[in-house]
Amino acid sequence: MKPGETKPTWRKPVGILALFIALLVYAVIVAGLSTPIGQLPVLVQTPIYIVLGTIWLVPLRRYLIWMETGRWG
Repeated sequence: MKPGETKPTWRKPVGILALFIALLVYAVIVAGLSTPIGQLPVLVQTPIYIVLGTIWLVPLRRYLIWMETGRWG
């Protein structure tokens, strides 16, 4: 290896696969909630879907740091 290069780790491919699976599971859960949410007035549905559409981003930063460095913070 040349100076300045880093050795590839298992964290990135495993992390990407785990992230994909987790987002797929989350999407299925949210889709399952679409019937009860769909019965609410549109002005109530909108903030619910905004929150559900962005809440998955909360743990993403630490997860991406772990994929890159191996540390959670």
